[in-house]
Amino acid sequence: GYIYEELLRRFSEQSGEEAGEHFTPREVIRLMVELLAIPIPDRHLSIYDPACGTGGMLSVAQEYLAELNPDATLEVFGQELNEESYAICKSDMMLKGQDPENVKFGNSFTHDGLPDDTFHYCISNPPFGVEWKTAAPAIKAEHEARGYAGRFGAGLPRINDGSLLFLQHMISKMKQPEDGGSRVAIVFNGSPLFTGAAGSGESEIRRWIIENDWLEAVVAMPDQLFYNTGIFTYLWIVTNRKPKRRRGKIQLINAVSLFQKMRKSLGQKRHELSEEHIAQVTRIYGEFHQSEYSKIFDNEDFGFRKIRVERPLRLKFQVTPERIEALRAVKAFENLATSKKKKGSKAAQAEIEEGRRQQEAIVGLLQAYRPDDVYMDREAFVDGLKASAAEQGIKLAAPVLKAILATFSERDEEAEVCQDRDLNPEPDPELRDYEEVPLKEDVQEYFAREVLPHVPDAWIDEEATKIGYEIPLNRHFYQYTPPRPLEEIEADIKEVEKDIVQMLAEVTG
Repeated sequence: GYIYEELLRRFSEQSGEEAGEHFTPREVIRLMVELLAIPIPDRHLSIYDPACGTGGMLSVAQEYLAELNPDATLEVFGQELNEESYAICKSDMMLKGQDPENVKFGNSFTHDGLPDDTFHYCISNPPFGVEWKTAAPAIKAEHEARGYAGRFGAGLPRINDGSLLFLQHMISKMKQPEDGGSRVAIVFNGSPLFTGAAGSGESEIRRWIIENDWLEAVVAMPDQLFYNTGIFTYLWIVTNRKPKRRRGKIQLINAVSLFQKMRKSLGQKRHELSEEHIAQVTRIYGEFHQSEYSKIFDNEDFGFRKIRVERPLRLKFQVTPERIEALRAVKAFENLATSKKKKGSKAAQAEIEEGRRQQEAIVGLLQAYRPDDVYMDREAFVDGLKASAAEQGIKLAAPVLKAILATFSERDEEAEVCQDRDLNPEPDPELRDYEEVPLKEDVQEYFAREVLPHVPDAWIDEEATKIGYEIPLNRHFYQYTPPRPLEEIEADIKEVEKDIVQMLAEVTG
């Protein structure tokens, strides 16, 4: 098996295949099956891989589940996009006594080969960070037309990473809880844990999964574990039949240090899981309590409200010759002397001439202001400007007035607060900020403690509040390492300086 995988690795490198597209290390599959098979609910089981490649995951799962429960019968199902991989997988299933018709060809997203089937288990290692541009029309159409009745109702991730589409697809293949439910194990890179701000497709997918209490555990795996990528990977365990003690909880397991170095590397695979490491991770998962490697959280611990903090717009106004000249170049002001009528016609020429007269009248109106006068209240400045324009019979259209206010204003903390039509403070987009408030914390209490002491005039735009979810696994296991004493660092710098001086002496001497 390993010889076969090494051949696959070499050929996939030559053909530029994506990371993890064909094969997953067998010890990783064994760990996934261990975590999936606790407990085994039935004697007749089914397992499905929507990106089955050459069938390695399904084969190892079949063999290992037979070891765990010799009386259990496992029927395997899969779908594969690559023609050669599909052919190998189908042949492999045939040789192992499985029904080859259970393996379907095609894109799982656009042409689901098993649309009406559900399974006891789903297991997959989909390609990492692969864009889904070619499948986008079909996926977006299903998302918009069917919503939660389809596979992608929760949301769509960014176009350059379809990982969470695979998970949504696999969740759609879970049996209903009243029929025994299902368990899902999937390999991800770090992106699905935290990519995407509140309200984004990724965050909404995480929210849907966590608020439905389906995410059971996330296991952080060592790096350099896969054949053609050295990145850290994460196992997600998702189920709609959590045992009672796990309901409302999510377990994070930090297994990044649980590996042994290989005697000979295979591509980028330099680390492997021993039987002891698999047993240790499984035991940590099964014991389900806090430890050096395990942390347990409430579902709500991963949610937050993203609030928009607004501060009032404060503008002062000053009419100077330089700003008057700048107004002439503003599009709204220039448009006064243009015409949509037929170019060169008398009507067009008349409109242009009338526009130029308006421009000069407005410039004359503004030149009446003294350059040294500063207006600290926008409402007072606007009222005075309109009154002067009315006295002189000058029309100030809304676009022109907006251009004047933008040209002759600047922000000033001492100026009066600008107000909207309802006399509410107008927010300043340049001072806008965002805060993330944990779901378990009262927003107003957080705001009073963390924001108002620094900016007393701030307020929350309630309509802009969004709920987000992320899983900062590495942050929860971070251990602070203090820097070395300054004396040691200074001694090292002096040694390096000595070496540099010696080398320069050799060159110049």
